[in-house]
Amino acid sequence: MKDIIKNIINKQRTFFNSKKTFNVKTRKELLIKLKKEIVGNEKEIENALFKDLGKSEGESYLTELHFVYSELNIAIKNINKWVRRKSVRSSLLNFPSSDYIIPEPYGVTLHISPWNYPFQLSIAPLIGAIAAGNTVVLKPSEYSFNTSTILEKIIENVFPEELVKVVQGGPEEATELLKYSWDYIFFTGSVNVGKIVAEKAAKFLTPTTLELGGKNPCIIDETASIKVSAKRIVWGKFINCGQTCIAPDFLIVNEKIKDKLVNEIINQIKYIYGDDPQSSESYGRIISKKHINFLSSLLNNENIIHGGRIDSENKYFEPTLVEIKNFNSNLMQQEIFGPILPVFGYKDFIEIDEIINKYRNPLALYIFTKKTKFGEKFLNNYSFGGGAINDTIVHIVNDRLPFGGVGNSGMGKYHGESTFKTFSHFKPYISKPFWMDIPLRYPPFKKKINFLKKALKLIE
Repeated sequence: MKDIIKNIINKQRTFFNSKKTFNVKTRKELLIKLKKEIVGNEKEIENALFKDLGKSEGESYLTELHFVYSELNIAIKNINKWVRRKSVRSSLLNFPSSDYIIPEPYGVTLHISPWNYPFQLSIAPLIGAIAAGNTVVLKPSEYSFNTSTILEKIIENVFPEELVKVVQGGPEEATELLKYSWDYIFFTGSVNVGKIVAEKAAKFLTPTTLELGGKNPCIIDETASIKVSAKRIVWGKFINCGQTCIAPDFLIVNEKIKDKLVNEIINQIKYIYGDDPQSSESYGRIISKKHINFLSSLLNNENIIHGGRIDSENKYFEPTLVEIKNFNSNLMQQEIFGPILPVFGYKDFIEIDEIINKYRNPLALYIFTKKTKFGEKFLNNYSFGGGAINDTIVHIVNDRLPFGGVGNSGMGKYHGESTFKTFSHFKPYISKPFWMDIPLRYPPFKKKINFLKKALKLIE
């Protein structure tokens, strides 16, 4: 494996150094070709997602394919504008001059993608990297084997391996890949693995984007619409069987409406997935038995108020509600990443503040309220990756909104133009003529210092 990886990197670096990736027309043509290839393999992709995660056709299209098509369309439509040299206003100190910023690719990039949205989270960063003129080595997750297989087939049909290459495997292969010097690393996954990636990247001073996770609070005050809030919480929490990095991790509900909200959440679970979610075509599956066992362990000594049924052989985990009394429990110390929804009742804002401060810098934060000032209090006082007022996870669908974490939930942004910017170095430069050379900046300064100070104060 060591020699294989080394050979791939050498091929891509030689290809990048040839400047062939700088051809914008070729980049655009490849993105168009990629879209056609995905369209031609839609059914295979949907079948793979069903085998890996039990995703329905509707969920696969909504959360994976549509997202990728949207990113492709944006890049294809705007790439000529994105790559354009941009003129900026010059400084009077440099008069006369012309000042510019040129976006240029970083070079040979490594992408390590996760299993929870294995197609979307592999292809979306790749689109921006190619649009920016980079080469890509993609390491998809070994857990989503079926999707990783069709992903490799699509990549091989579109790109030469010196431009994009898929490396299959598990932790051993990922570890080997991280031993090498890259020009950029894009990682999506857990906080613990993200720290390892950051440590390896630091050795070579490699810039990175880390899309991680965290415990995402969802606060519901007494003015919120019970029915609408419950419906949107159930959708955001249990889509993809709760295996969504920006899903609400736990609820903080005003005591006045807690019981009513819990009852309505249970009603909405039954309405959407039926009395037996295991037989519902709309309810997915946990990625592996290993993850089933982890989720099951989180329920030890917890007060289950709904659900809790598990079929490990079929990777089924019922939508589950848990009443929280102790924030020191294992359930509240771990990112859940599954269909378990803890519920806590609060009496005043002081309680909310204490809880949120336990989980600094979540990837997402949600507030349900009719009070504008209540929502703004969270926006102004707490740091989080992104979020929504009176909804969950929907901020991810707007490509004009950059997506990413802060602090422990990650670093770097992408989606739409932000992905292009992530994979581009913006190189500034100025151009000056010879016909004017103002002597004021040159030493000695003794005789002109007073004039120099007055002149500089005018432009400060």
